[in-house]
Amino acid sequence: MKTRPEEDRARDPFLRMHAVNVYVRDQERSLRFYLDTLGFQVAFDAQVESGQRLVAVTPPDGTTVLTLIQPAPNSLQAKLIGRATQVVFVTENLAATYREWHSRGVRFRGAPRLRRVAYEPAGSSSASGKPVSDDHATAWGGAFARFEDVDRNSFALVSFDEVSRAVEAQRKAAAERQEAERRAAHELEIARQVQARLFPQRLPEMASLEYAGACIQTRHVGGDYYDFLDLGQSRLCLVIGDIAGKGIAAALLMANLQANLRSQCATAVEQPQQLLQSVNRQFYENTAENAYATLFYSEFDDRTCRLRYANCGHLPGLVVQSDGTVTRLSSTASVLGLFPEWACRTAELHLRPGDLFAIYTDGITEALNQRDEEFGEERLLDVMRSARDLSPSQIVTTVFDEVRRFTGGQQRDDLTLIVARCRSGDVTPA
Repeated sequence: MKTRPEEDRARDPFLRMHAVNVYVRDQERSLRFYLDTLGFQVAFDAQVESGQRLVAVTPPDGTTVLTLIQPAPNSLQAKLIGRATQVVFVTENLAATYREWHSRGVRFRGAPRLRRVAYEPAGSSSASGKPVSDDHATAWGGAFARFEDVDRNSFALVSFDEVSRAVEAQRKAAAERQEAERRAAHELEIARQVQARLFPQRLPEMASLEYAGACIQTRHVGGDYYDFLDLGQSRLCLVIGDIAGKGIAAALLMANLQANLRSQCATAVEQPQQLLQSVNRQFYENTAENAYATLFYSEFDDRTCRLRYANCGHLPGLVVQSDGTVTRLSSTASVLGLFPEWACRTAELHLRPGDLFAIYTDGITEALNQRDEEFGEERLLDVMRSARDLSPSQIVTTVFDEVRRFTGGQQRDDLTLIVARCRSGDVTPA
């Protein structure tokens, strides 16, 4: 099982060196040396509660901080001014750095020197970390020099052939990784915003039907789809679909399915089977061999309260009557996208005042608790019965809350639900 980033951080907590103390006689003079001569940057410069000035500088890559401390005269720390600091700076090109700093007036204790050292290969059974003869070791070379600041605090400046290349490669790899992650996160956020706009932005008004729908995705984007399409002639299409798969790939297929439905829905009033056959063919031709979707297509007539539907391999739609009786609207066709030649039939029923109609994806009924028990259809029906006096949007929220409570907040799949209620009023049943 893959761990989440926060779990990785818990096992490998953030840890880095914060600062090295360098004792100086005059903070301002030393600050100017590090900034103007060495090309360092200010890490922080602030007044602490005691009234003392806290100044720190960092080399251009910002990996280490040098705190410039001005101790009181005659203190123990004052005796450390002008001594070797044991601080080592690594540069890619020591000769170039030496020439640049020397031209700026930096005092060096001699020209750079070349050294060649042999070490036991890392990971060998006898590795001790101590220098050994070249016969049993991998050799690497380097250049060394020592320089001083304005207080004669001395530092080492080195350039290791292998070490420098390895450090630079790691730095570049880390920078590329961070940039790739930043771009991926940015693109995912754009995809999330685009997909959010694909869901219904308005609800066509119906005289005899109140309805609502929502989708909560597991990731930034997903393959669940729901829609409300105004078909004209006082008819409303309520549709829900579930693309096989998750993430970006499923989201792209979802957008393809939605575009096909919306572009052809004008033909649905008279010939819904022809619409769905055309959608199936386009989905089949425009996707990979193993791509498919389940779909529940329903058409509500606002004048007669008749509901015509086609269940294409989807979970049964549910009609909960006022006395609690349940009618399941089972499959009338196979899934979309697997077969070029595809047969579809429709069925009809009459919704009576107070009847609840619900269609949903398996992220709800197959949600698991800590004992690997599924939420299931019966729990969904229990919630709908207990919340039947609420508005459809409130029922949707209540179902999502119950699923979240059941799973302990561990969502494994997209949750999508449409709930509609037939209003009481003067309608003419067909």
